[in-house]
Amino acid sequence: MNFIIRKAIKDDMGRVLELIKQLAVFEREPQAVIITAEDLENDGFGENPLFQCFVAEANSQIVGIALFYPRYSTWKGKTIHLEDLIVDETMRGKGIGNALFEEVIKYGHSLGVKRIEWNVLDWNEPAINFYESKGAIVLRDWDVAQLNENGIKNFIANL
Repeated sequence: MNFIIRKAIKDDMGRVLELIKQLAVFEREPQAVIITAEDLENDGFGENPLFQCFVAEANSQIVGIALFYPRYSTWKGKTIHLEDLIVDETMRGKGIGNALFEEVIKYGHSLGVKRIEWNVLDWNEPAINFYESKGAIVLRDWDVAQLNENGIKNFIANL
């Protein structure tokens, strides 16, 4: 299978959103995606981009993405958070996910980051096995904590 990995451009965000929605269905939360292609365009390609994205392209079609952004660890210093690594379900098993993952790791290395991190669902054993085969440590003793939009509003209302 011939494909290329390249940096995403603003015009790619419609297809990027389609893949994000595909992932949400796989992760059993299709209703959770509220972001729009316009949000992605504004947030990723404005004066101060909030994220970067690599895309995998085969036959002039985007078939995978790796979306990530900088973070900072008080213990380690500069890090990157890989928000999503997505390969179109019809294109899995062709090395595309591996190539996208490698591109993010190479990019992080070029920046001198101390860690690249991401979340993986505890039931997604194929993804866990993939990451561990690449040398990743899957921390099973940390839970993710979040305040969603309603939680933030309720918190502020109760101040």
